[in-house]
Order: sequence, then structure tokens, then C-alpha cells
Amino acid sequence: MSAAVKALKPGTLVDLVDTKDANLGTAYFNPHSLIAARVLSRDAGAKIDAGYFRDRFDRARALRDRLVATPHYRLIHAEADGCPGLVIDRFDDIFVVQSGTAGMDQLEAHWIDALKVEFKPRAIVVKSDSPSRAHEGLKDDVRIAHGDLAAGVHVEEAGIRHTVDPINGQKTGWFFDQRDNRTFLTSLAKGATVLDAFSYLGAFGLGAAKAGAKSVVLMDSSQSALDASAATARAEKLDAEFRRCDVMEELEEIRPAGERFDIVSCDPPPFARSKKDLESGARGYRKLARLAAPLVAPGGFLCLASCSHAIDMARFQTECAVGISRADRTARLIRVAGAAADHPVHPMLPETAYLKSLTYQLD
Repeated sequence: MSAAVKALKPGTLVDLVDTKDANLGTAYFNPHSLIAARVLSRDAGAKIDAGYFRDRFDRARALRDRLVATPHYRLIHAEADGCPGLVIDRFDDIFVVQSGTAGMDQLEAHWIDALKVEFKPRAIVVKSDSPSRAHEGLKDDVRIAHGDLAAGVHVEEAGIRHTVDPINGQKTGWFFDQRDNRTFLTSLAKGATVLDAFSYLGAFGLGAAKAGAKSVVLMDSSQSALDASAATARAEKLDAEFRRCDVMEELEEIRPAGERFDIVSCDPPPFARSKKDLESGARGYRKLARLAAPLVAPGGFLCLASCSHAIDMARFQTECAVGISRADRTARLIRVAGAAADHPVHPMLPETAYLKSLTYQLD
């Protein structure tokens, strides 16, 4: 890399060419990042402005509106929607945006303008606080960029209205990626005893309660998340038990007491945030499976999830299988899944299929 190239300001728009000077398109460039250039258009000298983002937002909305019944979904999923480094979650007329790169930070005025024109939002929240920003030389950036949140932020799923906190909550405040996996488990919940471990706002546990579960226990380390779940349960007239705990410790401690559930769902935070964490993360998933399996009643179901992009599906399946076996349980894998369809994967970036969900029936 030449001195002139290294001197370019992070986020600078550039034309990419190969060694034969053939055009590769328009990209933004960061000489300090592990991924130096991210392509925005196959055309050289493309105009990257509000019109560029309006076109992509319009196409993304058309797809999501066919996939999801209500205007609560992942609108933009980075490269797969032609917006590398940008994630946007939609909560009806509230939009929560995560910019992960210097290039997208530099283009903020354009994507803010495009959101205003296309959706006329009540508010736009910037929630750019992912660890990946450090690799781009960026600081966290969390603020309301447009409008206000005075009327609150809500999401509807499985007939339940949840309150979301995009400023202080995890990621954008909600995990749309697990929607389809929650729907599947909820379909098994009528008359069942249910444990929702790492429950966050209780999307699965409360969905199970609404579906007719016999009893529901939600476990999480966050008191604020449990308080929000309890408030939703009261508003929706749903019965559930809420336990604040270190979930891994609690799973280990309740086994000797003989507590058993017909459905156990474990959706932890990432155990392997990068490749250097792969082996320790793999051991963590093996341990989780070993601790959770004994809590499943014979004939019941165990769902194990991983949002660690550093561990692939094959390795995740292996670790879960070993953990279940070490708990002296036999099982059959009945469902293998990833993120919901509003989280598309770019065909040339299979590693972006970060979410993995495995559902077993245990003997």
C-alpha cells in the first residue's frame, strides 16, 4: 500500500480497479481497517448520496413487507442489502441504526436523509456501539439523531406488545433474528413447562405463556430486562416466574433439585466474539449443552443457540452433541436453523450467517 493511499482519510470514497486497470466499482476505504475497502456499487464513480440509500431502502422495504406481517423487522442487513457496515432495525415509525465502519459514519447525512424521505419516521436512533468499531478507529456513538422517543418504542410479536429501550438495551433493543426460531418453539408450548434461559425481554418465554404453556420460568442476569419482561407480562395478563441469576450457575445448581421442563431454550450472548476465542467459546457451548440437557423432561425439547460468528454450524453441532452426551442423555436433532429471513446472507459472504439454532428432542 503506497504512502498516498495510506494517507487517505478513513471512509474516503474510491474507485477500485484490478491489476489490469479493469473497473471493480465504487467503495469506501479505510487504510487502518482489517477490511480496507467495502464495495457500494459495481459502477466506477457512482454517486453515493441520499438517492443511493433511498433506492436500497425502498428495495429492502419491499422484501420485508412480503416476509413480515407487521412493520417490525430488520430493514437493512449490511452487505446483503447493498449497505456494507450498516444495520437498521424498524419498530414501525422508529428506526434504530448501527453504523460499524468509518465509511458509513462519513455517509450518515445521506442515510439519515433517505430514512426521513422514505419513511417519515417519528425518530431515528443511532446505536453504534459494537466492538467492531474499534477496528475502524471509531468510538461508540449512541444518540437520538432525529425526533424523540417520548411515546416509547414498541415491537409486536406473537400477539404480544413489548416495550423496547434502543438506547440502553442490547444491540438495537430487540433480536429480530430469532423470530422464526421463537415461533417454532412456541408452537410446541401448549400445556408444557418452559424454561427461557438468557431470556432478555422474554420474547420466547412470554410467547410460550400466551400459547398456553402450563408454566414459564425466565432467567437472565439483567434486572432491567426482567423488569421489562414482568411489565409486559402484567400488561398482557400472562403468568411467568422471573429469576435474576448468573444463568450458567443457576442451570448447574437447579439440577440436583430435580427441576425439569418440557421445553428448555438457551440463547446466550456470544461465547466466541472472535477467532482467537474459538476454542474457549466451543467449550462454553459444550458446557451449556451439558448443563441444560438434564433439565429437559423425557420426551421434551432443548433449543441451543449461538450468535458467535467465529464458530460455524458444524462445530456448534459437534459441541452441542458432545455436551448432551456427557449429560448421559440421548437425543435426536429435529431442527437446524439460522436467522429469520429479514436477515439475508450475501452469497459471497457465507460467514455472515452468524446465528445458529439447534432443537433436539431428548429421551
